[in-house]
Amino acid sequence: QVQLAESGGGLVQPGGSLRLSCAASGSIFSINAMGWYRQAPGKQRELVATITKGCSTNYADSVKGRFTISRDNSKNTVYLKMNSLKPEDRALYYCTAGVLHLGASKELDVWGPGTLVTVAS
Repeated sequence: QVQLAESGGGLVQPGGSLRLSCAASGSIFSINAMGWYRQAPGKQRELVATITKGCSTNYADSVKGRFTISRDNSKNTVYLKMNSLKPEDRALYYCTAGVLHLGASKELDVWGPGTLVTVAS
């Protein structure tokens, strides 16, 4: 009943920028923290950045200073602005959110299907 949909992925050259978006939709009562994870081919899924409902942020050391996470609570949307992209940033980027569904008493983590970011020349 609640879905996350990422967008904004694509092919970019090293040093370039992309902005990912993730919009939540469905029977949402509230959304707590939101975040971005990524998974490179053959690698484990790893945390990229998180943002609380009050917009406190946390970043992986590998992206700190290059990526910026933000959110628009009125749109149930989280963003990831990625600057100075490196080949090692190539991965499927997944959006996640802690969602309290309408009629539910427990918050659940919801994941999007992912959007592919390819960094190559």
